[in-house]
Amino acid sequence: MYRPKSTLEQWRILQAVVDFGGYAQAAEKLNKSQSSLNHAVAKLQNMLNVQLLEVVGRKAVLTEAGEVMLRRSRYLTQNVEDLESLAVNINQDWEPEISLVVDLAYPRSLLFPVLQDFLPESRGSRLQIIDHVLTGTEDAITRHTADLVIHMQVPKGFLGEPIAHIEFVLVCHAQHDLASMQSPIDPNELAQHLQIVIKDSAERPDEKSGWLKSENRWTVSQFDTAIDLLLQKMGFCWLPYHRVKTLIDDGRLVSLTVEGSTFKQMTAFLVCPTPDNKGPGTQLLEKLILHHREIDLPSCLD
Repeated sequence: MYRPKSTLEQWRILQAVVDFGGYAQAAEKLNKSQSSLNHAVAKLQNMLNVQLLEVVGRKAVLTEAGEVMLRRSRYLTQNVEDLESLAVNINQDWEPEISLVVDLAYPRSLLFPVLQDFLPESRGSRLQIIDHVLTGTEDAITRHTADLVIHMQVPKGFLGEPIAHIEFVLVCHAQHDLASMQSPIDPNELAQHLQIVIKDSAERPDEKSGWLKSENRWTVSQFDTAIDLLLQKMGFCWLPYHRVKTLIDDGRLVSLTVEGSTFKQMTAFLVCPTPDNKGPGTQLLEKLILHHREIDLPSCLD
């Protein structure tokens, strides 16, 4: 097994000498004698057989090799500090890892402010953000595979907080045959055209929602792929309005009106699958998501 020749303390002393401008200043800040700091840095240089500092006038300055070694040493000492901090957090029941499952339809613009607020308070916890769609998102709740889940509905037996309304519109290319049809379009006529659908991310998908009458269907795993196909004048698709608003505004895509359905609105909910086991990190993330929600609550809940 490899045994390091140098110690963390020696690297910390070198950093202090550089950061505080010399041995005397570092000795005062570290509450150590100047001679002990000189000895530590000299021993470090001798063991490595690399000159890290050189005296210019009355000041010790880094050599080129010293600059490289010092920079790398900061990663080392910081990693040790992070590791020790993580141990403290674990002892305080702060989770080393938090998983957040987010339905693909949820606007990421609503999530970014949450993450910006969470980062400085996260105590080094690793955050997993996992994309799911349809019953794949529901599986994360019912199977308790995530700490928090943003889903378009609340499964039976669970509680959820509404955080946003998501509008879906039926769209196709402005030059697609459907775009020139008289509105509202007969659903039977719509069924004669290619439908682009988003693949359910569940292990065992359950197609129990959505208009899936077209026999001619192409399935994709991401909204971006569906939009790319539409821009190639292929098919029609139900998509979140926020994903296609710009394309509709500039005339490349058009929204379709179908008999019995102009658009559909869904509510995004924040669900904690195991509320009795929420750690402090999960609680903080939950609080921030609710703080940044974009939905009007009844006045009695304000």
